[in-house]
Amino acid sequence: MDRSGLSPLVPLLGPPPEPLTPERADAARNRARLLDAARRILDQDGPDALTMDRLATESGVGKGTIFRRFGSRAGLFEALLDESERAFQLRFLSGPPPLGPGAPAVERLVAFGRERLATYSVVAEVMRAAERPVTERAAIPVRRVVEVHIALLVREAGYPADVPVLAFNLMAVLDAIVQLPGDEITRMLPRLSDGWEELVRRVLRG
Repeated sequence: MDRSGLSPLVPLLGPPPEPLTPERADAARNRARLLDAARRILDQDGPDALTMDRLATESGVGKGTIFRRFGSRAGLFEALLDESERAFQLRFLSGPPPLGPGAPAVERLVAFGRERLATYSVVAEVMRAAERPVTERAAIPVRRVVEVHIALLVREAGYPADVPVLAFNLMAVLDAIVQLPGDEITRMLPRLSDGWEELVRRVLRG
């Protein structure tokens, strides 16, 4: 658990999961086959090609099972994003510094933004495909985790003004990369990452 008091592995979308009985071995195998097949389709042909029919064909899992597992195509995208998000959370909550604990707050915040932008650059298309209405975004648990983490680092860095507002604004800077076209993200990523570091260091004087 990070000093923010938030536990890692908060799901990307929806409420935190309730305790569950262990997943059946066959159900776990089906889920792994489905997600592996979905990733292959995404890598080969992009999000538009990831339909339930194609996933059923390439995974060998019945379409009814896919809908029971994920609920909808958007639910499938959410499951794919959840894996990426959990891995990222582990790195910034308990991984090695400067992203994880043990480095000065400004250095951690710089590393956090750089890593977040790099992660977004990989999953941006999937994020757009799974995007929820604007009115629901604030309720996504991972946004709360990120907001609290950024606010914690801003506070540790000694920022003298409104910490929640600065945390909100910094989140918006990171989120904006998702709106760029894929080729533009690739081209702009180094400059956006350097711009994030300059912004953080200027605001926090670090």
